[in-house]
Amino acid sequence: MEADVPNGSEDRRGHYRWMICALLFFATTINYIDRQILSLIKEYLDVQFGWSKAQFGLVNSMFQGAYGIGLLWFGWYVDRRGVRAGYTLSMIGWSLAAMAHALVNWLPVDQGMHLWGTAVSYTALAVGAFGFCRVLLGLAEAGNFPSAIKGVTQWFPKRERAYATSIFNAGTNVGAIIAPAAVPLLSRQFGWPSAFIVAGLLGFIWLFFWRPMYRTPEQHPRCHPAELAFIRSDPPDAGTNARVRWLGLLKHPQTWSFITAKFMTDPVWWFFLIWLPDFFKETRHLDIKHSWKHLVTIYVIVTMLSIFGGWVTGFMNQRGWSVTRSRKTGMFIFALCVLPIYFVTRAGDWGAVLLIGLAGAAHQAWSANLYTTVSDMFPMKAVASVIGMGGMAGSLGGMIFPLLTGVLLDYFKQAGGVTAGYTILFGICAFAYLVAFGLNHLCAPKYEPLRLEP
Repeated sequence: MEADVPNGSEDRRGHYRWMICALLFFATTINYIDRQILSLIKEYLDVQFGWSKAQFGLVNSMFQGAYGIGLLWFGWYVDRRGVRAGYTLSMIGWSLAAMAHALVNWLPVDQGMHLWGTAVSYTALAVGAFGFCRVLLGLAEAGNFPSAIKGVTQWFPKRERAYATSIFNAGTNVGAIIAPAAVPLLSRQFGWPSAFIVAGLLGFIWLFFWRPMYRTPEQHPRCHPAELAFIRSDPPDAGTNARVRWLGLLKHPQTWSFITAKFMTDPVWWFFLIWLPDFFKETRHLDIKHSWKHLVTIYVIVTMLSIFGGWVTGFMNQRGWSVTRSRKTGMFIFALCVLPIYFVTRAGDWGAVLLIGLAGAAHQAWSANLYTTVSDMFPMKAVASVIGMGGMAGSLGGMIFPLLTGVLLDYFKQAGGVTAGYTILFGICAFAYLVAFGLNHLCAPKYEPLRLEP
């Protein structure tokens, strides 16, 4: 594959694109630290606010709904204003929104308060306040993936995109490793609001590096001409000069291949992020002081295996497999790897860790390749818009699933069998990917460049 690169070797063509990948990785890490905080301090909030699982599920669904709306808007915005502007706006917004969560601690505790002449309980007030903060956070965090995927599309040729996506997407796992280790410690030492404040500060530190370091390859002084030639070594996009009509993208089945797959599988990842601390507490009697090592181990497994999943399809492509064959083979294998999670409630504590870790790694490898199919099929100017549409579909599924989860777990807990509720939920997770793979294949039998009409 090196023969098509002017001036020869990797060393001579430069590596700055991997610095860009590192920036995207750290942004995604911060993004997922922010998202994890609420689930990790849930047991403290349960005591302080006395909310039910259904109310906790509602708060998380409010985040998902706002996140979906934000994805639509950010997809449109990033395709028009660029990655640098999109990430800047998103990071400022979600850092401020994260810090706003700390203000909920100042709510009046004496039986709540009166609003418009109506008594509002302390619990209801807390649910509303957290819900409002989660809406703000969801709207702002939605800029992460449209910006990151568009950034990878700008800075990497197709042969490296799945691997680069798996690396920056590993930030979701690293964030999920750091958060269980750091958030409970911060909460015990300084109170739960401190975790939100620290997370917000991390976002502003990242911006200090982002603004001077990111440009498009053509505009960046540190992008060597040979590296630029390598990045642009793919054939030109079909329909490059076409005007992208946002709603017009929906008439293409290739768009729906991404939308349906995101709708089916994103809720599984959200289920892991939101409910795993509660799963260990309710079914294994492990509170966060004892389950954090299980959670950290899960996401260490996910991080290590998921990067391999992004690399392997690129390796197959370099060995002469077509993009379609390599992507679909990988995604089918990843879908099969989720199936064993069906047995997680019957396993021991560390057996459950291994099964969840395997399923989580398979999801992340699936997700990295699914994201890359968008740049395989659509011209660069449409990538963020399609990512936003699919992301909204995933958020819609992610909004419905926590509501279902909360209601189901409340029902089975009252019946004295919360483990049975988790068995049903993990069963849904186990088969979601095979269904998604089938629907994705029906809509896009081949991942080939789509020619948009002028």
